[in-house]
Amino acid sequence: MWTADVILAFVLALCTVGTAVRQGDASMVVPPGKMPLVEGPVPVPVPPPPPAGWVPDLGPVGHLEPWQIVLAALTALPLTARRRYPLTAFGAVIVTTLLFNQRLGAGDTTVYTFLSCVVAAYSAAVYSPHRLRALVGVLTGAALIAAFAEENFPYVTPGVVPFLLLVGVGLGANATHVWKQRVHALEVRQEAATRLALDRERARIARELHDIVTHNVSVMVIQAGAARKVMDAAPDRARDALLAVEAGGRTAMAELRQVMGLLTPAGEEPDPGASAEDGAELAPQPGLSQVPALVGRVRATGVPVELTVTGTPVPLPAGVGLAAYRVVQEALTNTVKHAAGATVRVVLEHTPDALHVVVTDTGGATSPSARTGTGRGLTGLRERVALHGGTLSASGRPTGGYRVDAVLPIGEPS
Repeated sequence: MWTADVILAFVLALCTVGTAVRQGDASMVVPPGKMPLVEGPVPVPVPPPPPAGWVPDLGPVGHLEPWQIVLAALTALPLTARRRYPLTAFGAVIVTTLLFNQRLGAGDTTVYTFLSCVVAAYSAAVYSPHRLRALVGVLTGAALIAAFAEENFPYVTPGVVPFLLLVGVGLGANATHVWKQRVHALEVRQEAATRLALDRERARIARELHDIVTHNVSVMVIQAGAARKVMDAAPDRARDALLAVEAGGRTAMAELRQVMGLLTPAGEEPDPGASAEDGAELAPQPGLSQVPALVGRVRATGVPVELTVTGTPVPLPAGVGLAAYRVVQEALTNTVKHAAGATVRVVLEHTPDALHVVVTDTGGATSPSARTGTGRGLTGLRERVALHGGTLSASGRPTGGYRVDAVLPIGEPS
C-alpha cells in the first residue's frame, strides 16, 4: 500500500509539473469557455520579420521559476503519507494547491490539483482515527476550494468525464475494501479476546477443581485406610473414620456443585439431583472463616495440626478469603501426601495492610499417592495469589520439612 501511494503521488506530481510547464509556454492563458465572441473573420496578426542575426531567447524552462515547479510537485507529493498521516497530508495538499493555483491562475493544471485534493480528502475521511477532526478538516478544505472556485475547479470537458467516473469507482472500491479489512480485523480481535477470556476461565475452574478434588480425596483416602486397619481391633475408631470420610465427601460435593454452577447458563434451572441435605446451594464459598474446620478435618486423620491467629481480623474481600483458604488447603494436602507423620503449624497473621499465611511442617515419609502429583497445585496457587496482588513462596526448610508463605494485600473490604 505504501508503494502504491508513492506511485500515485509521483504520477500526479509529474502530471501537474508537466502541465504547468506546458501552460507556462503560452504568453497568455485564456480559460476555455471565456473566449470573446467576435462576429465575422478573426484577423490573424502577422509578426514582423526578425532582424538579421537574431537568436531567440528561450528563457527559463516553461517560463516558470524553480519555486513554482517545486510548489507544483508539492501539490501531490504529500499523498505518499496519506494512510499514515491522513490529516497532515490533506492539510499540506490543500495549502500547496491554493498557493499554486493563486500564483499560476486557472488552467489545465487544476485537473490534477483538484484530483490530488479529492484523494487527500478521501484519505482523511477513511484513514484518520480522529473522526471529528477529519470532518472539520474536510469541510474547511472544501470551503476554501469553493471560495476560490475560479482558480481551483477544473473545466470539465466530455473527454474528462469518463476519467472522473473511473476515479470515483476506484475510490469507492477502495473504501469498500478498507471497510471490509477493518471489519475483519475487528472480528479477529474479538475472537482473540474471547479465546483469552475462555482460557482464563478454564484455568480458574481447573484450579478450583484441583484444590477441591485433591485435598478432599487425599483426606478421604487416608481416613478410609485408617478405618480399614482398625476395623477389627477398634470398630469405634473405624466408625469415626468412616464418618469423617462421609463428611469429607459431602464437603467435596458441595464445593464441586458450586464450581459446576459457574458453567450453568444463566436462567437454567439448578441440578435437580442435588439434595437439600447436601446444602450445596446454601453453603457459602470457602473463606478464612472455614480454615478452623479445614484444620479440624485434617487433624481428624491423625495429622498433628496447630492453628495460630495473630493480629486483629478484619472483613476481607471474598476473593482474598478464598485465596487464603486455598493456600492452607493446598499446603495441608501436600503435607498429607508428601510428609506422613509430620507436625504442621498454620499461622494466620493479620496486619493493617495484608494477611500473612504461613504453613510449615517438620517433614516426614512420602505416601504412595505422592507419585500421582503433577506440581500444578503450587503453580495455580501462585497465579491465584498474584491475581489479588499478593506473593507466594514455597521452599524446603534448613531444619527439614517444608514452608509455604503467602502475603495477600487486604485492599477494600467487601
